[in-house]
Amino acid sequence: MVSIAGKKVLFIIASNNFRDEEFFEPKQVIEAKGGIITIASSSLNISGGVRGATVKPDVLLSEAKAADYDAIVFVGGGGSSEYWDNHTAHQLAKESVALGKVVSAICIAPITLANAGLLNGKKATVFPSGTERLKAKGAIYTGAGVEVDGGIITANGPQSATKFGEAIVTALQR
Repeated sequence: MVSIAGKKVLFIIASNNFRDEEFFEPKQVIEAKGGIITIASSSLNISGGVRGATVKPDVLLSEAKAADYDAIVFVGGGGSSEYWDNHTAHQLAKESVALGKVVSAICIAPITLANAGLLNGKKATVFPSGTERLKAKGAIYTGAGVEVDGGIITANGPQSATKFGEAIVTALQR
């Protein structure tokens, strides 16, 4: 059985309006293989998902350190746009890439990675409404459900959430 026992994964959710499936499905896949999940957000208040779920973050995004995690996951949903131009989110993503960590984003959240300069020249995917934003930052948009380019994983929406989680598990095995 494939295991990523002890691998630490930071899930970054919006302070409100994260996409439920894009949080719970990859989380379930990663935990089933032994991964340890920590949830970060811009607030420690309970965050509401667009489909009614509620999640209590463990840490503030501003307190998360790239060196403490093996992977980071930017969860999508309409609220995730709060991180598109967020310096703290950009720094965490850039530091994670520099340290060779897995950096991933789903739905419209890949725009955060693009705006941080991490998708320039990289194959990536995004929810269709974000296509032009990715291309404008130099990403090679593929339209795939899940795209892996080196240690960066992107996915296009809730229909790809489980495969997104599986891609993160695969990347963590390396």
